Amino acid sequence: MGIKSFQGARKQQQKESESIPFKVRDYMTTNLITFKPEQSVEEVIDGLIKNKISGGPVVNENNELVGIISEGDCLKQISDSRYYNMPMAQDNVENRMIKNVETIDGNMNVFDAANKFLESKRRRFPIVENGKLIGQISQKDILIAALKLKGQNWK
Repeated sequence: MGIKSFQGARKQQQKESESIPFKVRDYMTTNLITFKPEQSVEEVIDGLIKNKISGGPVVNENNELVGIISEGDCLKQISDSRYYNMPMAQDNVENRMIKNVETIDGNMNVFDAANKFLESKRRRFPIVENGKLIGQISQKDILIAALKLKGQNWK
C-alpha cells in the first residue's frame, strides 16, 4: 500500500492564488489630497496637518502630475523664510515642490513595488496612466497588502 498525499490537488490551489489581487492598483489610494502649483506653502502646511499626511502630489488643472511636495519641502521653506527674514506668503508650491517625480506602474506586483521603495528611500509613489494622476501607493499600503497576502505563494 502506497503513501497517500493529504495536500489535495495542486492545480486547484494555483487557481485560488491567481484570483487574489496582488498588483499595486489593487492597493493604491485613489481618493487623493492634491495640491496646485500656485497654492501657497502655508496652505499646503495647513492641508498636511488637517489631513494628517506627510506629503502629496501636485497637479495642474488637467489633473496631470507636475510635482510632489512633502513636509520636508515645507520645513525648508520655513527655515529659509526665517533665515532670510522673508514672509512665507510670497512663496508658492511650484517653487518648493520636487519636479522630477518618480512614478510607479499600477500593474506592478506589490512585492516588486516594496523593493522599489527600499531602493529609492521614498515614502510614496504616484501612479500615472495616460498622463493623468490616478492614484498613489505608500509604504503603508504595501504593508497592508503583505498582511492580506500572508501565506500565499509568490511567483
